[in-house]
Amino acid sequence: MLIARLIADPAKLQTSLDAALAELKAKGLPAACAELLDANSRVLQIECPGDDMATLRAVIDSHFGPTDGLIARDEIAVPHLFVSDMDSTMIGQECIDELADFAGLKEKIADITERAMQGELDFRSALRERVGLLAGLDEAAIQQCLDERIRPNDGARVLVETLKSRGCRSALVTGGFHHFADVVADQIGFERVVGNRLEVADGKLTGALVGDICDSSTKQAVLEEELAKLGEGAISMAAGDGANDIPMLEASAYGIAYRAKPKARAAANGWVEQGDLTALLELLEIPREEWVGG
Repeated sequence: MLIARLIADPAKLQTSLDAALAELKAKGLPAACAELLDANSRVLQIECPGDDMATLRAVIDSHFGPTDGLIARDEIAVPHLFVSDMDSTMIGQECIDELADFAGLKEKIADITERAMQGELDFRSALRERVGLLAGLDEAAIQQCLDERIRPNDGARVLVETLKSRGCRSALVTGGFHHFADVVADQIGFERVVGNRLEVADGKLTGALVGDICDSSTKQAVLEEELAKLGEGAISMAAGDGANDIPMLEASAYGIAYRAKPKARAAANGWVEQGDLTALLELLEIPREEWVGG
């Protein structure tokens, strides 16, 4: 059984639903149930027999998109673990691009970042290249960048703190840097941070990294490690926007593509395209009066 939830536009709900149900039936995937979670909810739940998630997703996109939604193969429940990317997911910026602006290199570095997030470049090589271009930048630029440029996305803290209030463990895992991620995690409420470390000498960036690189395999490994600690039956949710998030999204029960690049969106079974991050709380059926962290 497939269970899909999506935040529907009330003005178009019935028209869109009628068309979607007709198409699902024509494609051999008739809905067993289609109704709002309750009278006060914006969330539509559609239940279909079988396991053809790709067809259900395509029909939802066709008749309801862009929207916020989630498709699962079992009853949807509040996860026990939430692992998220940072840049362009929990915050609205790419930290290395903003930091590069202080070196007069934003356009050049942002182009490399975009290509890496689209999956066009090897992440490790692209990261080393971008960090190398920052050699000689004063370390003080990091704090200035944090103060002036870096802001959590709407709903980020409410999402994390509300999940924590339900007993959900949280981890921020980023291909970015601890200089930024440690601060962001504290602002939003993450319990664990995994990321890369910029090397600094004599108050300046050297253009190198310290220690192992945190990449797509690291993100998946952290998710699996944290999930194993929680024991059998634990449910995971992961969120990200770029190609380096794909293994983590695919490994989680609920892989959420947040305003994501096409490859990441295609790999996910959940997506946020219209609302802010609290849309996930609605999809998880957590009542608004129980949200915390605002």
